Amino acid sequence: MSAETSESLPEAAGYYVENGPGWFTSTLHAQGAWNPQEQHMAPVTGLLVRELENFQPRPELRLARFSFDILGMIPGGEFRVETSVLRPGKTIELIQAELIAGERPAVRATAWRLQRSDTTEVAATQDRRIPGLDSELDHPDTSLIWPGGFIRSLEIYTAPGNIPGRGQVWLRGAPELVADQPSSELARLMGLVDTANGIVPLIDPSKKEYIYPNTDLSIHLHREPSGEWLGLDTSVSFGADGIGLTSSVLHDASGPFGRAEQILTVRRLNA
Repeated sequence: MSAETSESLPEAAGYYVENGPGWFTSTLHAQGAWNPQEQHMAPVTGLLVRELENFQPRPELRLARFSFDILGMIPGGEFRVETSVLRPGKTIELIQAELIAGERPAVRATAWRLQRSDTTEVAATQDRRIPGLDSELDHPDTSLIWPGGFIRSLEIYTAPGNIPGRGQVWLRGAPELVADQPSSELARLMGLVDTANGIVPLIDPSKKEYIYPNTDLSIHLHREPSGEWLGLDTSVSFGADGIGLTSSVLHDASGPFGRAEQILTVRRLNA
């Protein structure tokens, strides 16, 4: 199915509308920043996590790592999600979800489910907490540098002292992932992680000198997050040969809960 124009996308109270089992239509809230005809990867991430959670659920296991490969443009409009087991197991299981638009896989996600056990007595993390939502934070208008319906759907606060390519941010999304349907806190939070690549940009995208989209997203969770606010402690690096990296420590109100990495293709416009 071809990409729909932004004018034809529904304005529902969610990033997606479910048309039937495994079938969805993106709304204006899911619109991307690089191209108005494509979806932003962030809500796609949340939706695929939601589908992986709901696929043959196993309460004795926990989703601990997600790996997303962006296989091409993610067109706005109708698409389907197919899920499967890649590696079954009693204590470790690998599952997959694919977003398929127009019979073409656009995003492939894999996730490890790992056995739960009580390790309370050794639980620890060396990552430092970022300033909380009760701190003195700024409330910038990110729509001044990033276009698109997804960016407009966010509430964002930044910590003082952020510089290009390095900073700390809190954000949450206003709409539900899927209109008129509840989603878990995990899925909603994971649906914000991909914003890391644009939240403290090394180069101002509004100057239209370079683009630097990510081709993947990898998320590792040492504990299960909660709440509706995602904190990002992010740094961005560009190499000298057209490749970059965005790295983030992920936070909820209780502190750090994991990390995310995104590899970037850095390209000069009109070169």
